[in-house]
Amino acid sequence: MTEISTAWGHGLATYDQRGNVLDVWFRDPKLGAAPVTDELWVVPRELDALVGEDARRLVTTGVVRTESDLTQPVTSVEDAYLRLHLLSHLLVKPNSINLEGLIATLPIVAFSSIGSIALEDLDQLRPLLTKAGVSIHSVDKFPRMLDYVTPKKVRIADASRVRLGAHLAPGTTVMHEGFVNFNAGTLGASMVEGRISQGVIVDDGADIGGGASIMGTLSGGGKQKVFIGKRALLGANSGIGISIGDDTVVEAGLYVTAGTKLTLITDEGEKNLKASELSGVANLLFRRNSLTGRVEALSRSGAGVVLNSELHR
Repeated sequence: MTEISTAWGHGLATYDQRGNVLDVWFRDPKLGAAPVTDELWVVPRELDALVGEDARRLVTTGVVRTESDLTQPVTSVEDAYLRLHLLSHLLVKPNSINLEGLIATLPIVAFSSIGSIALEDLDQLRPLLTKAGVSIHSVDKFPRMLDYVTPKKVRIADASRVRLGAHLAPGTTVMHEGFVNFNAGTLGASMVEGRISQGVIVDDGADIGGGASIMGTLSGGGKQKVFIGKRALLGANSGIGISIGDDTVVEAGLYVTAGTKLTLITDEGEKNLKASELSGVANLLFRRNSLTGRVEALSRSGAGVVLNSELHR
């Protein structure tokens, strides 16, 4: 990772009949200032070969040269797609670049098995698309990551569950019901069977159990960026709205938000507090007392979850 604040790249842009940019594929985005040499202006052969018209979608494709100041808000669709590619190519970490204006800038597009289609043209094209066996797999601002970026040493069971802009480190496994949003993801080998929302970072060796949910900051006014520590375990159908420290376990079915009232149990006794006061603390067990129903946090020793090395090798 780097502190460099600029990036650039050649991309293949898709334009609708009205000249609007629908999406952009950056084959090899780069960090740093764009070169002042001819390198910036020489079109890569693999992109040049894809330039032209596609009557099936009523679009044309062309090469764009995009430069981004990653410290400033997003300025265009090309800029937005470049920043999403930087995240999925692991060139920048989640929460490390400015994504202000990203969602507002991206157009809503029909993403199909043959590429992006303008919504305004979809109904007109549908009979021909249906006859040709073309399927529409989403109408969204964000496409599937795997249609643009191939992550190294990563398993994704369902491509529709991982958006472009997800950051998936080698060794990560995203199971069928797992979900990873843009500007979110993993820093090491992790098991993802639950939901990783926008802005959430999961550290090496963590396990996000089936149906588990991690609160992001896109909705609800939350400002806290949630971080999941090394070897942490979120049990099945659990949920959190605070950061979880290294080797910490959240019991299956338990939802812990920042305002959750709980009892901290230590050798010195018990103390009532809000869960936010334990945000990021390592070696804890969050559980619900089956007799009293109260939420409790206890100190625990030893390492947290140990992932199956065969699954994440």
